[in-house]
Amino acid sequence: MNYQSTSSSYSVYRQLGRTGIEVSSVGIGTWAMGAEWGTQEDQESIATLHRALDLGCRLIDTAQVYGDGRSEQLIGRVLKERGEHVPVATKVPPMDGNWETIPGVTDIREKFPAHYLIERCEVSLRNLQMDCVDVYQLHTWCPSWNNETEWYEAMLKLKEQGKIKAIGISVSDNRPDEANGTIAAGRVESIQVIYNLLEQRPRFHLFPLARTHHVGILARVPLASGALSGTWDEHKTFAPDDWRGSVFTGETLRRTVSHVNALKQIAAEVGCSMLEFAVRYCISDPTVSSTIPGARTPEQAEALMRAMQAGPLPEEALRRIEELWEQEFKHQIRTSIGPGSEE
Repeated sequence: MNYQSTSSSYSVYRQLGRTGIEVSSVGIGTWAMGAEWGTQEDQESIATLHRALDLGCRLIDTAQVYGDGRSEQLIGRVLKERGEHVPVATKVPPMDGNWETIPGVTDIREKFPAHYLIERCEVSLRNLQMDCVDVYQLHTWCPSWNNETEWYEAMLKLKEQGKIKAIGISVSDNRPDEANGTIAAGRVESIQVIYNLLEQRPRFHLFPLARTHHVGILARVPLASGALSGTWDEHKTFAPDDWRGSVFTGETLRRTVSHVNALKQIAAEVGCSMLEFAVRYCISDPTVSSTIPGARTPEQAEALMRAMQAGPLPEEALRRIEELWEQEFKHQIRTSIGPGSEE
C-alpha cells in the first residue's frame, strides 16, 4: 500500500510543504461563494466562513474569478471582522480567460506575462484587505512551460516585496503530473490538484516527487463535484445552468453511481457518511497538506470540520479502496471537471 499514513500520529494541522505555513488538514473552498453554482447569499457565505474558522479551519482557498473578486472580498471582510490571520490561497486567472492549454503550442506569455502576475496580485491584495497573500497560484499550467523562468522571476519579485509567501500552481483536471518538471527545478512550493476516491492518480504520479522536494499538496474536488456525497442515482438531473449536467450523463453517470455504491459499503463499515468518508480519504496520506471542499452553509462547514477531527481512515478501509482503484476505477477515469471546481 502506497499510503504514507499512520492515524496514531495524525494532527489536524500540517505544514504546507517547505513554506513554513501551517494549515488545517481540511480547508474551505469558496467557488460557490462567488455564486458560481447558482444563487448564494453573501450573509450565508459569511456565516459559513465564520463557522468553519470557529471550528478550527486554518486555510481558505479562493480565486480572482470566483464571482469576479466577490469571493476574495467576502474572505477579506470576514478576516477583518475576526481580527485574526488565517492562511489564504488565491489564484490568478490566465490573462486571455482561457484555461485550456496545448503542450508545445500554448505560450505562457499569452497566459501569465510577468507584468500581469504583478498587477493581478495587487487586485487580490485589495480584495482580501491584506498586505501579503499566503499562497499565490497560477490557475492553470502546461507541461511545456516547465523550463520557462519569466513567470517565476515575477513571483520571486512578489516574494521579495513581501506580497506573497509561497508560489503555487493549480494543475489541469486530467494532467496531475504536468508541473513535475517545475517541481524538480525547485520553482514551486504548492500544487493544487484534483484528488479523491475516484481520481487517485496523483498518489502515484505526483505525491512521491512532492515528498522529495517538500512541496505542499492542496487536494481539490474531494467530493468529485458532488458525486461522492452518496445521494446520486442513475436518474440524477441537474439545473439547466449547472455545468455538471453536461458531464454526468448516460454511461458516465451510471458508472459514477456504480463506483460510489461500491464505496458506500466500505463507508458503512467504517461507520461514517459518504461525505466524511470522502474527506477523510483525502487526508489519509500526509502528503496532502490540506483538502479544500467547498461549503455554502454553516451546516456544511460543521460536517467538514467533523471529518477533519475524525482524521484518516482505518488501514483496512484504505486497503479495500486501493483494491477498487486497481481493479475498476483507474480504467474508467472521468477527466472532465468544471474549471476551479472544489466540491
